[in-house]
Amino acid sequence: MFFAKKKSEMPKPESALPGRTKPILVGGEHYLFSRPLHGPYPEGTETVFFGLGCFWGAERKFWQLGSGIWVTAVGYLGGYTPNPTYQELCSGRTGHNEGVLVAYDPARISFLLLLKTFWESHDPTQGMRQGNDIGTQYRSGIYVTTDAQLKTAEATRAAYEPLLKARGYGAITTEIMQAPPFYFAEEYHQQYLAKVPHGYCGLGGTGVTCPAGTGVEA
Repeated sequence: MFFAKKKSEMPKPESALPGRTKPILVGGEHYLFSRPLHGPYPEGTETVFFGLGCFWGAERKFWQLGSGIWVTAVGYLGGYTPNPTYQELCSGRTGHNEGVLVAYDPARISFLLLLKTFWESHDPTQGMRQGNDIGTQYRSGIYVTTDAQLKTAEATRAAYEPLLKARGYGAITTEIMQAPPFYFAEEYHQQYLAKVPHGYCGLGGTGVTCPAGTGVEA
Protein backbone atom coordinates (compact mmCIF):
# COMPACT_ATOMS: atom_id res chain seq x y z
CA MET A 1 0.00 0.00 0.00
CA PHE A 2 2.87 2.38 0.76
CA PHE A 3 4.39 1.71 -2.68
CA ALA A 4 1.02 2.34 -4.35
CA LYS A 5 0.65 5.60 -2.45
CA LYS A 6 4.12 6.77 -3.50
CA LYS A 7 3.40 5.96 -7.14
CA SER A 8 0.25 8.07 -6.87
CA GLU A 9 2.18 11.19 -5.88
CA MET A 10 3.98 13.36 -8.41
CA PRO A 11 7.72 13.29 -7.78
CA LYS A 12 9.54 16.52 -7.15
CA PRO A 13 11.50 17.74 -10.18
CA GLU A 14 14.78 17.46 -8.29
CA SER A 15 14.09 13.82 -7.40
CA ALA A 16 12.96 12.70 -10.86
CA LEU A 17 15.09 10.26 -12.85
CA PRO A 18 17.64 11.97 -15.15
CA GLY A 19 16.60 10.29 -18.39
CA ARG A 20 18.67 10.75 -21.54
CA THR A 21 19.22 13.08 -24.46
CA LYS A 22 18.44 10.56 -27.22
CA PRO A 23 14.86 9.49 -27.99
CA ILE A 24 13.78 5.91 -27.33
CA LEU A 25 11.93 5.57 -30.65
CA VAL A 26 13.56 7.33 -33.60
CA GLY A 27 11.44 6.12 -36.53
CA GLY A 28 8.66 3.61 -37.05
CA GLU A 29 5.42 3.29 -38.99
CA HIS A 30 1.88 2.82 -37.78
CA TYR A 31 1.20 -0.91 -37.70
CA LEU A 32 -2.26 -0.52 -39.27
CA PHE A 33 -1.99 2.65 -41.36
CA SER A 34 1.61 2.28 -42.66
CA ARG A 35 2.28 5.97 -42.06
CA PRO A 36 5.29 7.46 -40.25
CA LEU A 37 4.54 7.88 -36.55
CA HIS A 38 6.67 11.00 -36.28
CA GLY A 39 5.27 12.62 -39.42
CA PRO A 40 5.45 14.80 -41.32
CA TYR A 41 1.65 14.86 -41.28
CA PRO A 42 -0.44 16.25 -44.16
CA GLU A 43 -1.17 19.97 -44.30
CA GLY A 44 -4.24 20.78 -42.22
CA THR A 45 -3.71 17.90 -39.80
CA GLU A 46 -4.13 18.77 -36.12
CA THR A 47 -2.72 16.92 -33.14
CA VAL A 48 -3.90 16.38 -29.58
CA PHE A 49 -2.82 14.09 -26.76
CA PHE A 50 -4.96 12.12 -24.31
CA GLY A 51 -4.25 10.25 -21.09
CA LEU A 52 -6.97 7.88 -19.92
CA GLY A 53 -5.29 4.89 -18.33
CA CYS A 54 -3.16 2.16 -19.89
CA PHE A 55 -2.20 3.49 -23.31
CA TRP A 56 -2.60 0.15 -25.08
CA GLY A 57 -6.39 0.23 -24.90
CA ALA A 58 -6.56 4.00 -25.06
CA GLU A 59 -4.79 4.13 -28.42
CA ARG A 60 -7.15 1.53 -29.88
CA LYS A 61 -10.16 3.70 -29.00
CA PHE A 62 -8.86 6.42 -31.29
CA TRP A 63 -7.54 4.45 -34.26
CA GLN A 64 -10.97 2.78 -34.45
CA LEU A 65 -12.68 6.11 -35.16
CA GLY A 66 -12.12 5.83 -38.88
CA SER A 67 -10.55 7.56 -41.85
CA GLY A 68 -10.40 11.00 -40.24
CA ILE A 69 -7.61 9.72 -38.01
CA TRP A 70 -4.26 10.05 -39.78
CA VAL A 71 -2.09 8.35 -37.18
CA THR A 72 -2.04 7.38 -33.51
CA ALA A 73 0.95 6.68 -31.30
CA VAL A 74 1.69 6.12 -27.63
CA GLY A 75 4.25 7.81 -25.45
CA TYR A 76 4.99 9.72 -22.29
CA LEU A 77 4.21 13.33 -21.39
CA GLY A 78 3.52 15.65 -18.49
CA GLY A 79 6.52 14.75 -16.36
CA TYR A 80 10.14 15.72 -15.81
CA THR A 81 12.40 12.96 -17.14
CA PRO A 82 13.54 13.49 -20.75
CA ASN A 83 13.13 10.47 -23.05
CA PRO A 84 12.07 8.04 -20.32
CA THR A 85 11.83 4.28 -20.77
CA TYR A 86 8.72 2.33 -19.86
CA GLN A 87 10.52 0.80 -16.89
CA GLU A 88 11.43 4.27 -15.63
CA LEU A 89 7.86 5.43 -16.06
CA CYS A 90 6.55 2.51 -14.00
CA SER A 91 8.88 3.41 -11.14
CA GLY A 92 6.76 6.48 -10.47
CA ARG A 93 9.87 8.66 -10.59
CA THR A 94 9.41 10.41 -13.94
CA GLY A 95 6.05 12.15 -13.38
CA HIS A 96 4.90 11.26 -16.87
CA ASN A 97 1.50 10.13 -18.00
CA GLU A 98 0.86 7.32 -20.49
CA GLY A 99 -0.37 9.36 -23.43
CA VAL A 100 -1.88 8.83 -26.87
CA LEU A 101 -0.99 11.10 -29.77
CA VAL A 102 -3.89 11.57 -32.17
CA ALA A 103 -3.17 13.26 -35.50
CA TYR A 104 -6.46 13.91 -37.27
CA ASP A 105 -8.05 15.79 -40.15
CA PRO A 106 -10.56 18.27 -38.67
CA ALA A 107 -12.33 18.48 -42.04
CA ARG A 108 -13.22 14.79 -41.78
CA ILE A 109 -13.66 14.17 -38.07
CA SER A 110 -14.75 16.52 -35.34
CA PHE A 111 -12.64 17.31 -32.29
CA LEU A 112 -15.88 16.86 -30.36
CA LEU A 113 -15.97 13.19 -31.37
CA LEU A 114 -12.44 12.75 -30.04
CA LEU A 115 -13.51 14.35 -26.76
CA LYS A 116 -16.66 12.22 -26.56
CA THR A 117 -14.54 9.11 -27.08
CA PHE A 118 -12.13 10.28 -24.39
CA TRP A 119 -14.74 11.05 -21.74
CA GLU A 120 -16.81 7.91 -22.29
CA SER A 121 -13.87 5.47 -22.44
CA HIS A 122 -12.69 5.88 -18.84
CA ASP A 123 -13.61 7.21 -15.41
CA PRO A 124 -12.23 10.77 -15.26
CA THR A 125 -12.90 11.13 -11.53
CA GLN A 126 -10.30 8.72 -10.12
CA GLY A 127 -7.24 10.92 -9.78
CA MET A 128 -3.96 9.05 -10.12
CA ARG A 129 -5.47 5.75 -11.17
CA GLN A 130 -7.76 4.00 -13.60
CA GLY A 131 -9.46 1.00 -12.04
CA ASN A 132 -6.83 -1.37 -10.69
CA ASP A 133 -4.04 0.52 -12.48
CA ILE A 134 -2.61 2.87 -9.87
CA GLY A 135 0.00 5.59 -10.37
CA THR A 136 0.67 8.99 -11.88
CA GLN A 137 1.00 7.39 -15.31
CA TYR A 138 -2.72 6.50 -15.33
CA ARG A 139 -4.14 9.97 -14.63
CA SER A 140 -6.76 11.54 -16.85
CA GLY A 141 -5.52 14.31 -19.11
CA ILE A 142 -6.19 16.28 -22.28
CA TYR A 143 -3.13 17.98 -23.73
CA VAL A 144 -4.06 20.42 -26.48
CA THR A 145 -2.13 22.16 -29.24
CA THR A 146 -4.51 25.02 -30.10
CA ASP A 147 -6.54 27.58 -28.16
CA ALA A 148 -9.71 26.31 -29.85
CA GLN A 149 -9.04 22.78 -28.60
CA LEU A 150 -8.48 24.13 -25.09
CA LYS A 151 -11.76 26.05 -25.07
CA THR A 152 -13.72 23.07 -26.40
CA ALA A 153 -12.15 20.59 -23.98
CA GLU A 154 -12.94 22.82 -21.00
CA ALA A 155 -16.52 23.27 -22.22
CA THR A 156 -17.10 19.52 -22.47
CA ARG A 157 -15.66 19.02 -18.98
CA ALA A 158 -18.07 21.61 -17.60
CA ALA A 159 -21.00 19.91 -19.34
CA TYR A 160 -20.02 16.36 -18.39
CA GLU A 161 -19.20 16.83 -14.70
CA PRO A 162 -22.77 17.46 -13.45
CA LEU A 163 -23.96 14.37 -15.33
CA LEU A 164 -21.33 12.26 -13.58
CA LYS A 165 -22.19 13.75 -10.18
CA ALA A 166 -25.86 12.95 -10.78
CA ARG A 167 -24.84 9.30 -11.14
CA GLY A 168 -22.85 9.30 -7.90
CA TYR A 169 -19.37 10.05 -9.20
CA GLY A 170 -17.06 12.68 -7.75
CA ALA A 171 -15.54 15.74 -9.37
CA ILE A 172 -13.61 15.36 -12.60
CA THR A 173 -9.85 15.20 -11.97
CA THR A 174 -8.80 15.48 -15.63
CA GLU A 175 -5.94 17.90 -16.24
CA ILE A 176 -6.46 20.06 -19.33
CA MET A 177 -3.45 22.01 -20.52
CA GLN A 178 -1.27 22.96 -23.44
CA ALA A 179 0.65 19.90 -24.56
CA PRO A 180 4.05 19.45 -22.91
CA PRO A 181 6.86 17.56 -24.69
CA PHE A 182 5.76 14.14 -25.93
CA TYR A 183 8.26 11.27 -25.92
CA PHE A 184 7.38 8.33 -28.17
CA ALA A 185 7.28 5.01 -26.33
CA GLU A 186 9.18 1.92 -27.36
CA GLU A 187 8.19 0.25 -30.65
CA TYR A 188 6.54 -2.77 -29.00
CA HIS A 189 4.01 -0.48 -27.28
CA GLN A 190 2.90 1.13 -30.54
CA GLN A 191 -0.52 -0.20 -31.67
CA TYR A 192 0.00 -3.01 -29.18
CA LEU A 193 -3.57 -4.34 -29.29
CA ALA A 194 -3.44 -4.58 -33.08
CA LYS A 195 -0.37 -6.80 -32.75
CA VAL A 196 -1.75 -8.67 -29.71
CA PRO A 197 -5.55 -8.53 -30.12
CA HIS A 198 -6.26 -10.31 -26.85
CA GLY A 199 -3.73 -8.34 -24.84
CA TYR A 200 -4.47 -6.47 -21.63
CA CYS A 201 -6.91 -3.56 -21.71
CA GLY A 202 -7.92 -2.12 -18.35
CA LEU A 203 -10.18 0.66 -19.67
CA GLY A 204 -13.72 0.93 -18.45
CA GLY A 205 -16.11 3.84 -18.82
CA THR A 206 -18.76 5.08 -16.42
CA GLY A 207 -21.72 4.41 -18.70
CA VAL A 208 -22.57 8.13 -18.60
CA THR A 209 -23.05 9.64 -22.07
CA CYS A 210 -21.04 12.76 -22.81
CA PRO A 211 -23.21 15.51 -24.38
CA ALA A 212 -20.71 16.26 -27.13
CA GLY A 213 -21.51 16.54 -30.84
CA THR A 214 -22.11 13.65 -33.17
CA GLY A 215 -18.55 13.90 -34.47
CA VAL A 216 -18.17 13.34 -38.19
CA GLU A 217 -18.52 16.46 -40.29
CA ALA A 218 -19.02 16.92 -44.01
